[in-house]
Amino acid sequence: MHSVVARVTARITQRSAGTRAAYLVGVDSMIHRQPSQDRMGCANLAHAFAALPGADKFRVTVEKAPNIGVVTAYNDMLSAHQPYQSYPAILRDEAARHQATVQVAGGVPAMCDGVTQGTPGMELSLFSRDAIAMATAVALSHDVFDGALLLGVCDKIVPGLLIGALHYGHLPCVFVPAGPMGTGLPNKDKAKVREQYAQGLVGREDLLQAETASYHSPGTCTFYGTANSNQMLLEAMGLHVPGAAFESPGTEAREAFTRQALRTVLDIGKRGNRFTPIGKLVDERCIVNAMVALLATGGSTNHLIHWVAIARSAGILIDWSDFDELSSAVPLLARVYPNGDADVNQFQAAGGPAWILRELLAGGYMHADVMSVNAGGIAAGGQGAPAQSGDESVLRPVSKPFSPTGGLRLLQGRLGRAVIKVSAVPEDHHIIEAPARVFDSQEALLAAFSAGEVNQDMVAVVRFQGPQANGMPELHKLTPPLAVLQNQGFKVALVTDGRMSGASGKVPAAIHVTPEALAGGPLAKVRDGDIVRVDAVAGTLDVLVDEAEWAARTPAPYNAPAATGFGRELFANFRRHAGGAEQGACTWM
Repeated sequence: MHSVVARVTARITQRSAGTRAAYLVGVDSMIHRQPSQDRMGCANLAHAFAALPGADKFRVTVEKAPNIGVVTAYNDMLSAHQPYQSYPAILRDEAARHQATVQVAGGVPAMCDGVTQGTPGMELSLFSRDAIAMATAVALSHDVFDGALLLGVCDKIVPGLLIGALHYGHLPCVFVPAGPMGTGLPNKDKAKVREQYAQGLVGREDLLQAETASYHSPGTCTFYGTANSNQMLLEAMGLHVPGAAFESPGTEAREAFTRQALRTVLDIGKRGNRFTPIGKLVDERCIVNAMVALLATGGSTNHLIHWVAIARSAGILIDWSDFDELSSAVPLLARVYPNGDADVNQFQAAGGPAWILRELLAGGYMHADVMSVNAGGIAAGGQGAPAQSGDESVLRPVSKPFSPTGGLRLLQGRLGRAVIKVSAVPEDHHIIEAPARVFDSQEALLAAFSAGEVNQDMVAVVRFQGPQANGMPELHKLTPPLAVLQNQGFKVALVTDGRMSGASGKVPAAIHVTPEALAGGPLAKVRDGDIVRVDAVAGTLDVLVDEAEWAARTPAPYNAPAATGFGRELFANFRRHAGGAEQGACTWM
């Protein structure tokens, strides 16, 4: 085991000793209960199984066969979740072959950040994770299940499902992905058209044509953003059937993976061969494995929020210092857009998650001695990897990485704590020192760009974008104009208490600044013209203002209008109770 990975794991274990022990006491108390058929009242059971066909009703009530609950994110609007329409029938058929039953326990909302980018609906995005977790809990609350299959793929859906499942830690759980769409317009070409549109060089028709050529069929988007990072991390945690992450929808192999998921959840159930409740599977080592996989593949920065929340749901306490220290030691093994030109289909063809897991395990960067839904343990996830990378421009071995570090840095200084992903940022942009241009919204910066008012060296400070202010929307629409300015030779960086897309790329961005401006964070004191220094080499985020003057400044007020419309009123309590980004932006703590 690499010394840094061992040290960080030990520190997390020590920090979490009390909360993890309390969590496991609760899990054990649930495990030791009688089966639902013996524990629940007859009327309760009758209600639960009233709609089952007669044979299934007999099987589950009299024979006390395993009953598997399915929680699904199916909807037919979103490409990533449309394939789930056929899954219940497949799972019921497979269950019948093994004398088990399947019930769709409930559905969870699934919104698409790609649809809502730059719209009021995006202010619901982050908190939809907690709504999904709550919906998962509601679905499983009927308490008649011997295990659960969790059907979801995208940005907030997988973290929400996982958080919800961990609050039912006594249940064996397997995640069932749907796979990516086929390769469309190369991501590099799409980004170029977006930048041209930002400059007024092409019109809306050309932009729409490019976007439609990119997002064109059922399945997840093919860039390595939050959705596909989710799938990589679940494979690293041993919560998938090995190899399931990136098989395309509608293939025989995809159906085979889905059927295997049903057989797996039966195998790890109480009446199976390897009882593996999710609350015990997801331990400190499992969480570290996920963190390492994220860093080794240059995955989404959104997971610096989500995995903190996931870990907390299992009684495990992690923070950005843990990510930062791991990043200093974990090599970058993958170049997938936006950290390279390849999409996830090319990543899969070159060796995919299996390659990553095998290389990280062989290099001592992952814990091999962890529980897994797979009979072969976490190592089973690496067994299908080719002997050599299918494309060394996409995947490299531990012995020859793209970078000796994971490309993620913790920044801290007078402006707070933030994170920056530099794996796609040119080295000559790792340090930016420039005058601040301060904006209180994404729209204000876009308007200034369109008016030609920001053609300069600048650190764009976009504040009042944190969880308590407006739900921490992604600021993805800022990437094209800032990239244009960078391409024009200006020194440009972004500093914000908001989020960037999981697909953010070449512009240096100090994001998730904590504490946020609305919660007393120092971003509220920054003024136009202040010299701000973003230093990804030294790991600092500072404003070069005299100390006495800085101390005397009054924070700027939050003047945004009340968040009404688009259902934002319903999320007022979420905003009110949200913790900081480094604490997972949890609304239930």
